[in-house]
Amino acid sequence: MTAVAVTGHMDLANATVPLVRDALRETLKPFLADGLTGISCIAKGSDSLFAEVVLELGGRLVVVLPSKDYRQKMVKPDHEETFDRLMNAATEVIVLDHETANRAAYTDANSTLLGQADRLVAVWDGTPPSGKGGGTADTVLEARESGLAVSVVWPEGAARG
Repeated sequence: MTAVAVTGHMDLANATVPLVRDALRETLKPFLADGLTGISCIAKGSDSLFAEVVLELGGRLVVVLPSKDYRQKMVKPDHEETFDRLMNAATEVIVLDHETANRAAYTDANSTLLGQADRLVAVWDGTPPSGKGGGTADTVLEARESGLAVSVVWPEGAARG
């Protein structure tokens, strides 16, 4: 079983979504032979696209929620249906002990993802860390510092919205 976690941008441009979906499919296919487990926070954008591709390929989905109030506080109406569908499809859901969604909760969620994973897939345009912590670049750096293999997915023509 290969456990692959995801980090990535939430603000993908509409035309980028199919490009990223195809690139994720190709990136994940080699792990199917061993049995694929995808680990995601299923946020809008890259996290949810990754989760959908994992399920489409027949893999298991493990969801990590940063806080107890994440669904109520952070999931916007335009993402509710996707979020709920992925939650229902998950083999396992890990809810971190934070009462409220905040930067510390996101940082802990990213560390939890990495702790469960054999490798990381990053839907990342290469932008350096913002300095706030808990973002895509921070997670990539943390993974690399811990020795975790990182596959960056940013297909030609991809853009953020």
